[in-house]
Amino acid sequence: MTGLFEAAAEERLRSRAPLAARMRPKSLDDVVGQGHLVGPGAPLRVLAESGRLPSSVLWGPPGSGKTTLARLLAEISGMELVPLSAVSAGVKDVREAIDGARRRLGERGRATVLFVDEVHRFNKAQQDALLPAVEEGIVVLIGATTENPFFEVNPPLMSRTTLFRLEPIADDAMTGLVARGLAVEGAGAASDVLQAIVGASEGDARAALTIAEVAAALAAARAEAADPGSPAATGPGTVEVSFDDVVRARAGRLYHQGADAHYDQASALIKSVRGSDPDAGLYWLVRMLDAGEDPRFLARRLVILASEDVGMADPHALVVADAAARAVEFVGLPEAALNLAEAVVYLACAPKSNRVTVALGRAREDVRAGARGDVPPHLRDSSYRGAARIGHGTGYRYPHDVAEGWVPQQYRPSEVEGHVYYEPSEHGAERSVAARLARSRRGEPTEVDEGDGGRAGT
Repeated sequence: MTGLFEAAAEERLRSRAPLAARMRPKSLDDVVGQGHLVGPGAPLRVLAESGRLPSSVLWGPPGSGKTTLARLLAEISGMELVPLSAVSAGVKDVREAIDGARRRLGERGRATVLFVDEVHRFNKAQQDALLPAVEEGIVVLIGATTENPFFEVNPPLMSRTTLFRLEPIADDAMTGLVARGLAVEGAGAASDVLQAIVGASEGDARAALTIAEVAAALAAARAEAADPGSPAATGPGTVEVSFDDVVRARAGRLYHQGADAHYDQASALIKSVRGSDPDAGLYWLVRMLDAGEDPRFLARRLVILASEDVGMADPHALVVADAAARAVEFVGLPEAALNLAEAVVYLACAPKSNRVTVALGRAREDVRAGARGDVPPHLRDSSYRGAARIGHGTGYRYPHDVAEGWVPQQYRPSEVEGHVYYEPSEHGAERSVAARLARSRRGEPTEVDEGDGGRAGT
């Protein structure tokens, strides 16, 4: 009887669990968007299925499946999964988990996967406490992090683990996942509404399913209010999720102008800043934040704009935009609105140039048209024994060996030598860049103009 009650309780918990939990993959074949790691023949799958799972760091954005992968890898490898959260666990918890793993291995011969979520939040002492157990094989450590582990995880621990990078889930895979999630909730949506959910989630499967779940509930409530006798009100049926349901699910507030308002207002923000109107930029920034827009979306757009529309006319623009984006992650709303506002004002008031964008496009055209000549011999790697014997590095002229710090020599394959990609404008700091680059292309020594202090040097 006890088993029946426990089974019933588990079933009720599953039915009440969030959609993301109910749709959690039950096998590696169900994992969405990480085929490079767990697809047929992929490294993590091969290692787990062969029982040789190494201590690992899973680095990827939120909602990319790090926790799910850890659970499945432990299960496939026949190991016990012991989860720890670096947010709440201390050195004492780490040592207790290791002691338990040691007993489990000695008494039952069962290995342990110690899963540490947010491993980058462990301090040095906590990370050091893991080292002996990882090195001796008492535990297989799987650390999950959204931060660059080379900056946040101690080198001794990194040297004892294998790094696997998870990618944001691609839009097509996410669209399929959202459609399945809505179907579980008895709902459906047009393709543009599915795309709105996918766009709002920004590669985060958990966020996408959460938005889908709430939007489906709102759609069902709307259908019931409109027609109390509808299938949505009386039993299982399919309700249609609208764009407004999605916006309300995200933020609890509406873009009042309709389904296209999100995209139209983002376009208006970018065009206002590109057009050097800080007041218009601030207006659209506030409109979008007040409508519940994700500040990370706005920060990303500003970082892109800093290179796309300001570029070398003010090289500091990218620094300002990047600092605002980091502040959004570190500070959060409402205070981070100040950081975004400062970036909007700075970028709007900066001189403008799209020459970096144009140059990138020209270089891409050459490469994609098949201009893939060999690296000139004098530029090839000559650091290893025997390189000089095959001509690598022969004839290379080291610019710092001359007083001017510059020597004319070929830096590209012959087939594209002389193709001009980057043509500086006369705006802002790019004016001095243009002067120096012109001298360089004429084969004359370059020198720093006094006017810009060398900040925009080539």
